Amino acid sequence: MTSTQPPQPVHSSPSDSAPAEPFLSVHTTVVLLTALVIGLVIGGLTALTGVSVPAAVIAGLTSAGAGVPALRTLIQ
Repeated sequence: MTSTQPPQPVHSSPSDSAPAEPFLSVHTTVVLLTALVIGLVIGGLTALTGVSVPAAVIAGLTSAGAGVPALRTLIQ
């Protein structure tokens, strides 16, 4: 008596499929990381001047947010 086994699903290896697109492009990553560094520096320097911490955070966030459009055009 022979028993037949159900067919096994074919698993494709990751090398068989096309590589997935990156979540962010290199340009976007560089712009956002640079804006983050600028925001941290400005926020830290503002905190060292003696103002309240929330004001320093707002200064850092504002400078990071304002830097993104400028960095986007400057970094190509």
